[in-house]
Amino acid sequence: MPQKSAAILVIGDEILSGRTRDANLHFLAGWLTERGVALKEARVVGDEEAAIVAALNALRTEYDYVFTSGGIGPTHDDITADAVSAAFGVPCVEHPQAIKLIEAWYEARGEEATPARRRMARMPQGAELIRNAVTGAPGVRIENVFVMAGVPRIFQAMLAAVEPHIERGSLIHSRAATAVNLPESKLADQLREIQSALKGVSLGSYPIDGDEKGVTVIARSENSSTADAAITAVAAAMRALGVEPRMEDHKA
Repeated sequence: MPQKSAAILVIGDEILSGRTRDANLHFLAGWLTERGVALKEARVVGDEEAAIVAALNALRTEYDYVFTSGGIGPTHDDITADAVSAAFGVPCVEHPQAIKLIEAWYEARGEEATPARRRMARMPQGAELIRNAVTGAPGVRIENVFVMAGVPRIFQAMLAAVEPHIERGSLIHSRAATAVNLPESKLADQLREIQSALKGVSLGSYPIDGDEKGVTVIARSENSSTADAAITAVAAAMRALGVEPRMEDHKA
């Protein structure tokens, strides 16, 4: 079963300014990995329509799925709906089902669906809704693009809603070996040889707080026995350098 690919487009000036730390990329990467989908690219753009349109059009032709995060709220700088509409060349309209959901949500709380709140019902013409169990205002699905909220708990709730639309691929098996006080640089040649000798596996090397404190090596493969063979060879190389590694399965 071939592995599907995905990208995330994070939208918001607050991300680029450092005011807000993005958590959705991290969560999405793990969520997709568990479903056999490879997150291949992440981009961050500000609240600028042309930048959003250009990035979205590049990503949606390259990957099976594209997730956007941010910019679908009630304020003037929430322009994602307009930008997505422009990217697909369709009008941005008030979705009749979306406005009903928003009105019902606020009515149940004794509040009014103000013009600002109605803005959250604007979306590309012909788009499908992504249910939002946290605040009621839906996200959007149009072709292979999923337009999601930037608030992490809402983003995660929307992911649960879109799961039926995600085709699962081959799971990646990961194995890890960690050698404390073994500099990564001392293991570089051995890793290169192991990678060249084994097919269908990728080796990632991650130094622990700099080169001198140790290294974790992760073997990833669609075949569990290949991942096992690779990390066994890595462990043997670590032992040959005088360090007993700590072995563990690893969440890819």
